[in-house]
Amino acid sequence: MAARKSARFLAPIALVAVIAGTYVIVHKGLTTKSTPTHHPATRHRPKGKYARKRFYVIQGGDSMTSIAAKTGVALATLESLNPSVDPNALQTGQRLRLRR
Repeated sequence: MAARKSARFLAPIALVAVIAGTYVIVHKGLTTKSTPTHHPATRHRPKGKYARKRFYVIQGGDSMTSIAAKTGVALATLESLNPSVDPNALQTGQRLRLRR
């Protein structure tokens, strides 16, 4: 019988906690700025060290994926700007175009 009495008091408290939690989640979700989604048609602009560079000189151990990560240029963009480059046969000193 004692368990039933405590449940009577805990149920409203749990209900209030759920309602308050839901309010906080919904309110925070509506007030924070959402990050803009990247649309594939928008032009990608590299940031950081390679933001202004037009070319990248391949170093030992580089791959197209690592170059894309270093420069901030999407892998698909690198491949489209350098159609004559074989990703499996990159050579040290070879230049890759990063932007038009």
